[in-house]
Amino acid sequence: MSIEEIENEIVEEFELFGDDWEGKYEHLIDLGKHLPLIDKQYKTDDRLIIGCQSKVWLHSELKDEKVVFTADSDAIITKGIVALMIRVISGHTADEIINAQLKFINKVGLIEHLSPTRSNGLVSMIKQMKLDALAYKQLKNLN
Repeated sequence: MSIEEIENEIVEEFELFGDDWEGKYEHLIDLGKHLPLIDKQYKTDDRLIIGCQSKVWLHSELKDEKVVFTADSDAIITKGIVALMIRVISGHTADEIINAQLKFINKVGLIEHLSPTRSNGLVSMIKQMKLDALAYKQLKNLN
């Protein structure tokens, strides 16, 4: 499934809740419960996302030319947000991740319904995920 197809799937899920943001938050929390958790050996300070109010650890690795992410957070909403991001871009090529527009974020109204610190954290997550993808792309180009 392409990144855009996954984004459309998420937009449809969130549309089921209409304007009920309490329901949307519950959905985010539920997504966080199914987050592919980071291995304990990678839950280190150097993998913390800078810019997040809560602690968010992010790990990436290259598997069969695809960038795969795992993560964890100490906050339930943030865990849901990172789970959403992983669902969208994990398992795709570096180029696909780098070029992803991530339009679903605005379509579901995530930015305007998150606190400013969580919004900043989301931007920091996206930045780190794209930087990791760019690093894998550069490594590939060196080989």
